[in-house]
Amino acid sequence: MIRQHFHRGNQSFRDKIFALDFLLIFFILLLGVISFFAMYSTEQGKLGYYTQSHLYRFFIFFILFIIVSFFRIKTWYKSAYLFYFAVLILLFAVDIFGVTASGSKRWISLFFINLQPSELMKIALIIFLARYYYKIPTENVTNLKYIITPFFAIFVPVLLVAEQPDLGTAVLILIGGFAVIWLTGFRIKLFLYSCFFIICLLPVGISFLKPYQKTRILSFFDPERDALGAGYQIIQSKIALGSGGIFGKGFLQGSQSYLDYLPEKHTDFIFTLFSEEFGFVGSTALLLVYVMIIYRITVIGRQSRNNFAKLYCFGFATAFFAYVAVNMSMVLGLLPIVGAPLPIMSYGGSSMLSVMIGLGFVMSCKIYQQEDVN
Repeated sequence: MIRQHFHRGNQSFRDKIFALDFLLIFFILLLGVISFFAMYSTEQGKLGYYTQSHLYRFFIFFILFIIVSFFRIKTWYKSAYLFYFAVLILLFAVDIFGVTASGSKRWISLFFINLQPSELMKIALIIFLARYYYKIPTENVTNLKYIITPFFAIFVPVLLVAEQPDLGTAVLILIGGFAVIWLTGFRIKLFLYSCFFIICLLPVGISFLKPYQKTRILSFFDPERDALGAGYQIIQSKIALGSGGIFGKGFLQGSQSYLDYLPEKHTDFIFTLFSEEFGFVGSTALLLVYVMIIYRITVIGRQSRNNFAKLYCFGFATAFFAYVAVNMSMVLGLLPIVGAPLPIMSYGGSSMLSVMIGLGFVMSCKIYQQEDVN
């Protein structure tokens, strides 16, 4: 056993290559190819700005994903707190140096990319909590002294992001943080009490929402009340989804998209465009690709030797599921419209960067699955 541990801690480059999860890589690449053709379709069969930019970003961030994978899991464990606080500082900096677009101040200009720190916080919070709970015994996770730090670690960035305003990303950050806490063995009774307390505070929270956010919530319950305004997007999305039928209208044949009835089709509503062209069968196939990615992440988590890697992988898998579920529920009219991009598919550099870094951490857990972080 000692020899095996020593050998795994000093792997050759060849050993690391063969330790990669090639199934996970395959499904990430497959999703990248699908996203390219979907983006190509949003520009009506032209290799325009969005398609080229999306392709370049996927290529660069995929290389980054591989590079991150080869760093030892111990490196990510030691730098978890630094990563979190660095992103938190960026969130505070957004308020001072941020770039405003569409009435929201969410980005910091880095010349080559407008970075959205809130997207990075989705990953930073998960890895922060995975390290925090790494050495805390399960029976102690509900002790008050161990609850205060995670509470502030979660709600400070959530409030900062909600103020930008970006309610969708704030909710996704909250889900990712709660996922890790749940996985630590938090008592279900206390967890339910916490959820009930948050639900009771929802009316108070709604009172602080911007007018357009309140309108979105009202339009969710009754889109027809403002069919040409706040309800327009979801109505057109449902029309596009329904018109796709079983097999879809065919590649580059989506009328809702081509006639520009569907706004934001290259970002949050890319799934709608895809469903119109490829129908129920194509949508199910795309969903299966996401399911396989989540499944491979959980397999890596189960195979990892240390609890830090397990907590991170299971936490990230849950958060990744939430990203997909919230986006698809939103375009199907099952949730209010919020800023929730579909991982890798939607246009957006910060979102793709965040997901690729998160997947890189997962792959690092796979390559160094037999190592401890101490």
